[in-house]
Amino acid sequence: MSLTDHLITRIQQDGPMSVADYMAECLLHPTLGYYTTRDPFGTKGDFTTAPEISQMFGELIGLSLAQCWMDQGRPAPFTLCELGPGRGTLMADVLRATRSVSGFHDAAQIVLVEASPVLKEIQAETLKDHPPQWIDSVAELSEQPLLLVANEFFDALPIRQFLREGDGWCERLVGARDGALLFGRGPNGPQVALNDRLADTKEGDLVELCAAAIPILTVVAGRIASHGGAALIVDYGDWHSLGDTLQALQNHERADPLAAPGLADLTAHVDFEPLAIATRACGCRHTRLTPQGVFLERLGITARAQALAKALSESELNLLIAAHRRLTHPDEMGNLFKVMGLFPAYAAPPPGLEP
Repeated sequence: MSLTDHLITRIQQDGPMSVADYMAECLLHPTLGYYTTRDPFGTKGDFTTAPEISQMFGELIGLSLAQCWMDQGRPAPFTLCELGPGRGTLMADVLRATRSVSGFHDAAQIVLVEASPVLKEIQAETLKDHPPQWIDSVAELSEQPLLLVANEFFDALPIRQFLREGDGWCERLVGARDGALLFGRGPNGPQVALNDRLADTKEGDLVELCAAAIPILTVVAGRIASHGGAALIVDYGDWHSLGDTLQALQNHERADPLAAPGLADLTAHVDFEPLAIATRACGCRHTRLTPQGVFLERLGITARAQALAKALSESELNLLIAAHRRLTHPDEMGNLFKVMGLFPAYAAPPPGLEP
């Protein structure tokens, strides 16, 4: 049975499902889900993330976190955690860049939050010199200082979508007809979580909610507020989102989100405002939302590229220049992707970011 068949059967039995339930099934179904059955990264996959574009990205992330660790008195032990670590490339670059930071590796307990059995195997090979511990949820994080990075993690969390109709909201749902999936809408009614959006929306506007993000942020921010550390959240999105941002990627091309369940990546833009509110509610501070290009330039990516260039052939140099542009240029990932840092009230923000 294909995932499409499974979804249609479920809809026939239980009725239309929310976009969040649809995303969860598509991405994480135990035997048919996108992430549970494949390695989606790189030229042979469906998309490429910043760590796969260049080692510079992970190196600078690592040095920013290491500076936070030093500024906070070099606590030991501490948790070095990544949410949704892909192939383990970013964590490997973090560890390589920080190997000369005295005491950092000895104090670090490496933890990965990963749901995919396929990716866990790849991560184990990538990080064989620094064996990590895998956990299923941030709730399992130890009660100790936490240095955490989440790169393109929150965009893959399931979202619900609501359409403004009068002073109420109709939820956008996924149904089935004639053997195919299609979008529809549920009944009009109030949505307490959207009461504050009545003032800045109009008839027909679509607003997205990512309820799954808040418990995760609450745990992460709570650990940092109580025990110290820092977090770097890097994702595409903005502050106070509006409109339909659900998208599917297959073979590096945009696709219909309903066309190939389980065979295409599904994501949505991250609304950083609720993440910031959840952070503050835990007594933790957050930085200003900063474009990725600005963040990386502040950390010295151009100087790092120049240093790497000295040992490269012409063809390798061209690849390095292209990678630098892709990560930082406003027309590439430089403006689309944003960075927000979390840090305790008594400490300085992560380097590259402003309070």
